[in-house]
Amino acid sequence: MESSPLISAGLPIALFIIMIGIGMTLNIRDFRQVAVYPKGMIIGTLAQIVLMPLVAFALASLLAVPPAIAVGLVIIAACPGGTTSNLFVLLARGNIALSIVLTVSASLITILTLPLFTNLALKFYMGTEHDIVLPVWKTIAMLTGIVLFPVAIGMQVRSRKPEVAHKAESIVSVFGGIVLAILIAVIVYGVRDEIWDLLKQAGPATILLNVVGIFMGLLAGRAARLTQRESLAVAVELGVKNGTIGLMVTLTILESSAMSIPAAVYGVLMFPIGFLLAMYGRRNIPAATAGS
Repeated sequence: MESSPLISAGLPIALFIIMIGIGMTLNIRDFRQVAVYPKGMIIGTLAQIVLMPLVAFALASLLAVPPAIAVGLVIIAACPGGTTSNLFVLLARGNIALSIVLTVSASLITILTLPLFTNLALKFYMGTEHDIVLPVWKTIAMLTGIVLFPVAIGMQVRSRKPEVAHKAESIVSVFGGIVLAILIAVIVYGVRDEIWDLLKQAGPATILLNVVGIFMGLLAGRAARLTQRESLAVAVELGVKNGTIGLMVTLTILESSAMSIPAAVYGVLMFPIGFLLAMYGRRNIPAATAGS
């Protein structure tokens, strides 16, 4: 379940390039609109930070999964959306500015909330507690380097050379799709010898967590009367998690390979499900409105 060099070295570079391209689809007005109408940001952040861990507790109890798997399920549910969620929102024609804001806000807030929910799960399922401290400055540096900085570069290109930015939009979508396809293949190949055992142990619970999160995002968006693009961004942020953080907590801090299984399985399954969500968005949101 360790990352291959292609993922650990190649993925950040690919994401940096993709985030520059995403920045080329944005302008200051997009972020100002998120700030002026913060309903989507508030709903998406609360759903990521509070509702998803509660859903994981409910699923673990309902499916009667082993205690270690239950703890791992809560941990991956309490993780924020990853930078790849921004790419999925781009492919799905969702609100990219909202997706970026949700990625950043949830990643910073979970520095506090992830240890809280992890200890609750440990106490509830294992009868123990553990001091967990997430790397604050490392998280901020990662968000700045892989999300904020390249997006700012892309927005600068759009403001100075809009014709270049317009031509780059379709290239970014194609490149992003290729990167995701390669990533899925690498992840599946890396766990090929144990994939069926992993799926049997944690597959049903992680699939349900992913699907429930996506539908919860779509339903919450509709109930709050968010736009279709905003609802889709919230749904993707709930469904596409930063599995790296989940693996770091379970393998490095808790030193439990059993607890890491849900994060590993989720990290594989969220990509094909995310592709389906992207296809849904492209089918229901006209291309003309995707960047509006």
